[in-house]
Amino acid sequence: MTKQEHYAALCNMYRAAPINSFYPPRIEIQEGKCTIEIDLKPEYCHSAGGTHGSVYFKILDDSAFFAANSYEDEVFVLTTSFTTYITRPVSEGIMRAEGKVVNMNRTQFIVESIAYDSENREIARGNGIFVRGKFPLEKALGYS
Repeated sequence: MTKQEHYAALCNMYRAAPINSFYPPRIEIQEGKCTIEIDLKPEYCHSAGGTHGSVYFKILDDSAFFAANSYEDEVFVLTTSFTTYITRPVSEGIMRAEGKVVNMNRTQFIVESIAYDSENREIARGNGIFVRGKFPLEKALGYS
């Protein structure tokens, strides 16, 4: 499998994940990078009308995860820790996150991700550590 085929298979896997039927995302993967976009909906908001923090976390973690998994073509990577900083509330428009691998070694990937609103203003950022798991990508739903 070429790198481009691997990235396409990862995108298919992401779209096939059952949770993403709730957050229909758009995804693009390159080597060490991933961009994910979602259209914000009222269903994602808390009682005060802002987008719930879980949505920020999901898009940041997902973009970081796929940036890391772009380097690993045999197994599913795992998030071992992820820190999230929400810097600006948002309730409508588009949320976009860009993940980028900033360091890697034989056992782990360190990845940063930044989320933006429709006006390209930073609304959140996060960083995490990812490790190679044991679950083969070829067995993951949608990886093809």
